[in-house]
Amino acid sequence: MADTAKRRARASVWLEGGPRRGGRGGGQPSGLDRERIVAVTVRLLDAEGLAKFSMRRLATELDVTAMSVYWYVDTKDDLLELALDAAFGELTLPDPEADEDWRDQLRALARMYRDLLVRHPWLSPLIGTYVNIGPNSLAFSRLVQRIIRRTGLPAHGLVAAISAVFQFVYGFGTMEGHFLARSAAFGMTPDDYFHHAMSMVTQAPDTSDIVQDASELMAARGGDTVEEMWERDFEFALDLLVAGIEAMVQKTRHG
Repeated sequence: MADTAKRRARASVWLEGGPRRGGRGGGQPSGLDRERIVAVTVRLLDAEGLAKFSMRRLATELDVTAMSVYWYVDTKDDLLELALDAAFGELTLPDPEADEDWRDQLRALARMYRDLLVRHPWLSPLIGTYVNIGPNSLAFSRLVQRIIRRTGLPAHGLVAAISAVFQFVYGFGTMEGHFLARSAAFGMTPDDYFHHAMSMVTQAPDTSDIVQDASELMAARGGDTVEEMWERDFEFALDLLVAGIEAMVQKTRHG
């Protein structure tokens, strides 16, 4: 009972003295290690999604028994948390000492984060599920904090500024990634799926008026493809956020 309660209260694999690189001891399968397990996990999540992922499916892909995986990780949650941080390890972070304008650095990190969420749609729910304190995630967070401190915002506004920018990116990247995954699931290109969906909505009596009212906004949005529309929306919204930070800095300086 005590072991069960302890496992339920476990906050993160990274708070348990670090995840094992090798197995528990003698007898573990040869040719298997934690890095390979995590890499295959990421590949499966990309290909099949979070809902279809299981330890049994992973074991089949690794050509081992399901119990063999547990030589290297205690639970499925631990493995997903490791996969989450492995994905953050794909980010090529700029030099924190680089003499570059904070605006350019902030935009670069926002774009990286968006691309990561779009590339791995399964990341979004995991980011909201786990503490996300692996070494790669922390490296990203530290750099974000360092850049935000250079904006000139007062200390009490720094966390809010980070939230404004990166919660926006999280939401935008999540929707974009899920849209692309949905398009692929229907065997359609993003453009074909978009036009198909809009056609269906326009023809539905309960939603046609709403779509018609929004037609001018959609036309003014610009872009010939879904990718161009996503890109234009993201960049304009990011500019708004940066401008908001600049305006708040000026307001603070002038009382």
